Amino acid sequence: MAPHASEPASDEPASYDINLPYKPLGEQQELRKSRKTSKYSQYLPTWEPVFFPPCPEFEFIDPALRADKAKRNLLNGDAVLKHISPKMGSELTGVQLSEMSDAAKDDLALLVSERKCVVLRDQNFADWGPANQQEFMAHFGKPNYQPITGSVPGFPGFHIIYRDGNQAEIDKFFEHKLTSTLWHQDVSYERQPPGYVMLCILQAPEVGGDTVFADTTEAYRRLSPAFRSMLEELRATHSSEKMCNFARATGGLCRKDPVRSSHPIIRVHPVTGEKAIFVNGEFIQGIEGWKDPESEVLMKFLIDHITKGHDFQVRLSWRPKTVVIFDNRTTCHTATLDYDASQDKDRHMFRLASMAEVPIPVEK
Repeated sequence: MAPHASEPASDEPASYDINLPYKPLGEQQELRKSRKTSKYSQYLPTWEPVFFPPCPEFEFIDPALRADKAKRNLLNGDAVLKHISPKMGSELTGVQLSEMSDAAKDDLALLVSERKCVVLRDQNFADWGPANQQEFMAHFGKPNYQPITGSVPGFPGFHIIYRDGNQAEIDKFFEHKLTSTLWHQDVSYERQPPGYVMLCILQAPEVGGDTVFADTTEAYRRLSPAFRSMLEELRATHSSEKMCNFARATGGLCRKDPVRSSHPIIRVHPVTGEKAIFVNGEFIQGIEGWKDPESEVLMKFLIDHITKGHDFQVRLSWRPKTVVIFDNRTTCHTATLDYDASQDKDRHMFRLASMAEVPIPVEK
């Protein structure tokens, strides 16, 4: 088990994602306080000393391919669907995830594929328990086991996102960084990265701590035909090496050897047939066949294009009993640490990610 620490040591590197804990809090004041005040102490991050072998390639059939195109299994009864923006994002009310049939889950997968992210309010999902929650997401693909962040004991598919108001750590982070935003696709370094990803809020500030999503399909469409054609020929190397090295350098536990995969920069969605830019600022080491300065220029351009395109983004505010399911293949996202952490404002949620197909390149 990784060593305990009450505050970041002065010689430790600053976290590259301030929203995540990378090692146990131990029997310190912050954890004792959290266990007393959190309604969901079962979901506070725990690091079990287990090791995950490489995930072998597996067959994946997208559940959206089984869906009723009119989504009659999902959009019936009291269900109300409201779009958040014209380009992406919808809010679905009047349904409970915990009561969905398999056919309704297939319809939900199709809705997520089409709208990129779906927000569900007034859910009892957070109180359903880890076994039921994990089983629900297993319908959408193979569970992913995150190598370095905390999970729920006995349920390694849970990725705990927890910001406990440690102002000293945040202050150190902003000594080196200009912003807390880190635009990425989850776990893109895997051979078969997640397709459908769920975020379930447990505790959040009254204001702030939002999650922002960008539509990388629309970002692709905005590029010129000649530029798109060039990108369709390129592949990038995705790796978890930086993340694993950071955890080890700060005394954390890494439960899986670094994974490295080659993925197309433009990928094709297996359900909609849409093309999307598949790059991020966290896991890409470079473009294959290009020199480092060349890769850096193109990657900066693409990430700037995606993150500055506010006309194909949505900003989702968290409130109690909210669940978000998004398509990890056609979106980038980032958390925002914009609230006053010195006021003990915890931001606590869990992620369940369902691994999908090997990214599909554009056929020429």
